[in-house]
Amino acid sequence: MSPTLRPFSLDLARPLATADGDIDERHGLLVGVERSTDAGTVRGVGEATPLPGWTEEYEACEAALRDPPESWQRVDDLAGEQPPTPAARHGYRLAVLDAEARASGESLAALLADRGGFSAPSSSVPVNATVGDGSVEETVAAARSAVAEGFDYLKLKVGVRSLEADLERVSAVRDAVDATVRVDANGAWDRETAAEAVDAFASMGVEYVEQPLPPEELSGLAALRGHGVGIAVDESIRVAGVDAVLDADAADVAVLKPMALGGPDAAVDAAGRLSAAGVDPVVTTTIDGAVARAAAVHVAAAVPGDRACGLATGGLLASDLGDDPVPVVDGQIAVPDGPGNVGTALDDLVWD
Repeated sequence: MSPTLRPFSLDLARPLATADGDIDERHGLLVGVERSTDAGTVRGVGEATPLPGWTEEYEACEAALRDPPESWQRVDDLAGEQPPTPAARHGYRLAVLDAEARASGESLAALLADRGGFSAPSSSVPVNATVGDGSVEETVAAARSAVAEGFDYLKLKVGVRSLEADLERVSAVRDAVDATVRVDANGAWDRETAAEAVDAFASMGVEYVEQPLPPEELSGLAALRGHGVGIAVDESIRVAGVDAVLDADAADVAVLKPMALGGPDAAVDAAGRLSAAGVDPVVTTTIDGAVARAAAVHVAAAVPGDRACGLATGGLLASDLGDDPVPVVDGQIAVPDGPGNVGTALDDLVWD
């Protein structure tokens, strides 16, 4: 079953730095599928927004969607191994699952929770604000602004400056605002620096340090655990995979990006395995459009755990696919409770 595809391009509010250079817009494809049921034809909408370095290139994504594997069309398909075109699989699988949830009259979160064998999904998801690299004054100002907007959780980017400078920035934020602070180094440190950082952040009451070492350094990540601050992995999930992270006992927290994992169902499967091993899942986006961003909120609501997620990313876009179906209000996102992902709100973007 070939889907209906609609290309789109979304401008970013400011350039995004990636390993392949800065990007200032996100190119993707809306994916539409139609299923016949006893009640008539039911539609489903997905989004495939590849991010090179995390997923396949756009051309490979589009090619995969024009000839999708038969297995992607089955509602009960399981992700299994990391797919070679995760963004394409995400788009198609989201469309299939959206149609299934609409047909059954339940939210995507309820469908995903049932697939994972989890309890009823949450009605809202706490989210963190991301504070980028900057001077002490800029960092504190951004943190105060986020807290004033209702955020109780802040993620500070570290690793660009010296460790001494980052410690000063984080300490200043801890003194300036009443919020839970987590930091993300994006694999910037060596083992000696990471060990020093972990001890210092533990003394400041930081919630967790995300990717303090390069993604393949699983044994080093494992050695950093148990020092008074959580160790989170993000890039390690993409590079090494969930099983390797678990085998190495390398994390307290795992950051899951549905687009990079190959779909909402793949993210739910990963979250179940991680949670069973005592690793808390945190769901984030790859700076996606409204369809995929809403789906990530459904995933976060469905999976176990109550840590704040990295889903407050709509503001990183200067343009979007439509009105935001999952706006942030006082540091929380309400989970859409109608049938499917966002109901029929964005169907007109796929079917004229």
